Amino acid sequence: MWCLELLLPLLLIINDASCQWNVWVPRDISAMTNSCVVIPCTFMYPSGIRPYRGIHGIWYFGQPYPQLFPPVVFKTRTDVVHESYKGRTKLLGDLHQRNCTLLINNIGTEHSGRYYFRADLGGANMYTFPDYAELKVLDQPNIDVPEEIVSDESLELTCYAPDNCPDMTPEIQWMYTDYLPDPEFSSDYLEESNTAVLSSTLTFTPRPMHNGQLLGCRVYYPNTTLVYERLISLDIKYAPRSVWVNVSSEVMEGSSVMLHCEVDSNPPPRISWMFGDQELLWDTASNVSLSLDDVTPAQEGIYTCVGDNGYGIMNTSLYLAVKYPPREPLVNDSMTILEGTSLALHCSTQGSPAPTLTWLKDGELVGTITADELSVLEIVEITPQGDGQYRCLAENEHGRASSSLNITVEYAPVLLEESKCTVVREGVQCVCMATGNPEPTIEFYLPDLNVTINETDGRYNFYTHTDGHTSTGMIKLREKGERVDNGPAVNVHCSISNIYGRESVLLELQQEKKYMMAVIVGTIGGVAVIAFIIAAVRYVGHNNKKENGNPRQDVVLENPALYYSAVKKDKQNLRKKVGEDGDYQPVGSMAGLERQELNYAALEFIGARSREGASGRGDDGSNYTEIKAK
Repeated sequence: MWCLELLLPLLLIINDASCQWNVWVPRDISAMTNSCVVIPCTFMYPSGIRPYRGIHGIWYFGQPYPQLFPPVVFKTRTDVVHESYKGRTKLLGDLHQRNCTLLINNIGTEHSGRYYFRADLGGANMYTFPDYAELKVLDQPNIDVPEEIVSDESLELTCYAPDNCPDMTPEIQWMYTDYLPDPEFSSDYLEESNTAVLSSTLTFTPRPMHNGQLLGCRVYYPNTTLVYERLISLDIKYAPRSVWVNVSSEVMEGSSVMLHCEVDSNPPPRISWMFGDQELLWDTASNVSLSLDDVTPAQEGIYTCVGDNGYGIMNTSLYLAVKYPPREPLVNDSMTILEGTSLALHCSTQGSPAPTLTWLKDGELVGTITADELSVLEIVEITPQGDGQYRCLAENEHGRASSSLNITVEYAPVLLEESKCTVVREGVQCVCMATGNPEPTIEFYLPDLNVTINETDGRYNFYTHTDGHTSTGMIKLREKGERVDNGPAVNVHCSISNIYGRESVLLELQQEKKYMMAVIVGTIGGVAVIAFIIAAVRYVGHNNKKENGNPRQDVVLENPALYYSAVKKDKQNLRKKVGEDGDYQPVGSMAGLERQELNYAALEFIGARSREGASGRGDDGSNYTEIKAK
């Protein structure tokens, strides 16, 4: 490997002839990571110079000029070197023999770069040689791959491993070659400019099936743990070997059809879709699809897919047959009409055989199914429920088609039964709901206060919401100690309106469910108590009659007065919150109702005094007594 012994005398002869500063180092040298590398080096200096106190040398990395402070790789005068080279470098050559060969151990990729030598002969006789050796530290071997690999042609792949470390000799192995047809292996050893490279060549004949498969080269150093691998993917060029298209098929007139063509080749071919002599579409790809929209009978025939990638050409054809489904039906335009209007919807189409026509409203069948090219759907005095989408569906054995129109029905506003006023914890909540098209506008009117509440009025926590054709309005009212005309009830009118009409309704006042249940239960309980007392009195009177021997005399209670109270309300359970809490306005006598919290009920009967109209006999002969609140 080493030829320094033969090279040195020649360099000395050249030195005597030139008498100039000169150095020889290999311009390029490589090594594997974690191994070592020897950089051969010889230098010359003018013959007139006599070394002063010996010859010394310095190896620099990256830059040749000391004033730029390049990293020191090796220095003979001292052990001070750059941190990354400590304990790694050694001078193998004898500087007095003009040999400056350098050894670097345990190299890494960070050591890749240019190396410069500087000779120091003492005094002013110092010189940094501009020539350099560029070191490439590899973490995987190199594989020489031809620019083009063609199927069925012999292929050679060469793997290289540098051999510039005297203590270790590499070996090369090929990986994943079991699937190759008749592979052959050969090795070679190349030595140039005092640098050595070991190579291994793999020879085989690739096939299209090998395209994209992996091959690998492994470099290892015996008796060490150093192993390096590199994988490549084979890019094998081959002519189209198959062209796949749809099978021949039947399609309906007016429909869309997609013709697919896929060609197996490398590189991807130029794919052309031909209809007769006409080229309809082309692209460079592995597959191309031809889309035919609104197919007509004129498009029936032979379609051919042609694939050409420069290495070969191939084509395949199919036959496309066109049938006749119903054409798109013609229907009325969408319309907006007034409630109560009568109208006729027409649907006409063509097809072979004659299609059936079906009218659907919002997906539901309406009218009758007609086996003809014309169908008329008559709607008499349309109602708001007739609003929606109407679709005419045409069908025959070859397919179907449909067209749609929208009918919008406009009508005057209608008050919904959910509209009412309810006693809640905060006072009175009034809700007004109405439907109409256009959406109705909602206002509230308080006749006791002569106040109109609408969207422009921020009082009474007015709230409105529209959902489709339904509008909802809401207000909250609350007493603050005063009454309006001493009236016993809250008077709230709801006014609903759109361009087709207006309506104003007095909203009914209702209690909350739990409050109403308390009143009902209290009333039933009071009636039961009265019945019990009446029965007890009659029973006592009957016994007195027997004891006194007096003839039977019914005891009649005249004008009993019933004292009752409102059942104490559970304020938490009766609360129904709507909107945000805020200020409320006094209306009616609800404040008094809220403040009454009596916790007893009493009945008082006064039997000796007769009051006109206080008691009597019903039409069916039953006795009754009037009960009044005290």
